[in-house]
Amino acid sequence: MQSGGLDGLNGLLDMAEGLAARQVASEQDLILELNGIYRALFTIDFAGFDIAAVRRDAPRLADELFLLGLALRRRIPEWHAQGCMTRAAQVALRDVFRAARYAHELLGEIALGHPRRAPDEPVRAAFSGPASYTDLNPDFASTGVTFEPGDVILQRGMAHNSAAIARIGDVDSQFSHVAMVARDPGGELVVVEAVIEDGSVVVPLQQALEHGIGRAILFRHRNRALAEAAADLIRNDVLRADGTIAPRMLYDFSMELPVYDQLFCAKLVRLAYAMASDGRFVIPTYPTLLAMRNRDFISRIGVTAMETFAPADMELETDFDIVAEWRDYRVSSELRLKDMIMTKLFEWMEVQGYRFRPTFGIHLASRLGWLSARMPASIQRVATRFTGARVPPNMTTSAIGAVAMLHATGEKLYARLKELEDKSIRDTGRQLHPRQVLQHLEAMRGGMGRKIGYLVEGD
Repeated sequence: MQSGGLDGLNGLLDMAEGLAARQVASEQDLILELNGIYRALFTIDFAGFDIAAVRRDAPRLADELFLLGLALRRRIPEWHAQGCMTRAAQVALRDVFRAARYAHELLGEIALGHPRRAPDEPVRAAFSGPASYTDLNPDFASTGVTFEPGDVILQRGMAHNSAAIARIGDVDSQFSHVAMVARDPGGELVVVEAVIEDGSVVVPLQQALEHGIGRAILFRHRNRALAEAAADLIRNDVLRADGTIAPRMLYDFSMELPVYDQLFCAKLVRLAYAMASDGRFVIPTYPTLLAMRNRDFISRIGVTAMETFAPADMELETDFDIVAEWRDYRVSSELRLKDMIMTKLFEWMEVQGYRFRPTFGIHLASRLGWLSARMPASIQRVATRFTGARVPPNMTTSAIGAVAMLHATGEKLYARLKELEDKSIRDTGRQLHPRQVLQHLEAMRGGMGRKIGYLVEGD
């Protein structure tokens, strides 16, 4: 190991733990400290790490990174009371959470020898698998990972559109969906969630946990009576809305918060707790902004909100404890590459003026997808080859085309990045750091000229 390798990470953790333990003098003091931790995490030279040393120390370092996140989270109410949790501080804190999570994954992948899920290998249920996949909050050590009514599961799917949802706001995140745990009359645990394809649904807990999840965090509200009431109320509301007793709750593409006739995933959780508290507990405390200049993509998919409840806003909701965090190390590298792709695609749209330009084929696929939503399931399955997901009945042709173009553009870039990462692992035993991935993507843009998949510059 080069001098300063793991020692540098140890020193960084000491600095971050110091912030989590001491008083901050001002909002600016907090922001400077958080930005310094983020930059250090994001720029630390992983190439200087000796592989044997990483494999030896990774479990301890991963534990410390997880505990650091818990410690910083516990300070949020105090910082809020001091007036320090401004927009800039929120962004800085979430940057630290994101960089620490990537560092955690990088270390874990090296320690486990870069596992990969084979194409024919089944998905792993969230919070299952080897012990190293799950970090448990010490406060819940006596019970382990259990599920209770009112729990909220923050998660990340595998698709490019999941990466886009995670990246769509003013702060990059690593999560694309939230769902709520409830209990049915027979005592079985279920999940209540709003999904694009089906709108608001109630499904068995195990089925939800096996639905192609790569990362997940389990949150539990401290007021158990409130949590159980929220779970019961939202479960009953969704079951009533089956199209006979009440209109079916379709997915809300607008991402607007005030009206509840249609729901997206986080708004379902918001509604549940608002109903249970008679409007006294309404989340998010710190919403996501959608104030980008270039709204071409989000307008195409139907987003009209300027401020919303994004799934990852749960990370700042301190009325909820984190019970455990889980990641599937077989797919964490894939998720990270797709995260970086969406970071760059949105940056290119916002800064460089790129826009999606649909072709005749996209227009045709969009129309067929729209028609397929009104046809039998067998025909709907054909449309997924173009869109990457089944088409809901209230999805516009513009949105279908945008998702199809995003999926195709992302796949082209992902294939190239995967080749580069596989080569790095073969040659050095190390995967690509997110910083390197962003550099490769910029190099690809330079080599592709004005057209990147379906994205066209200045069109």
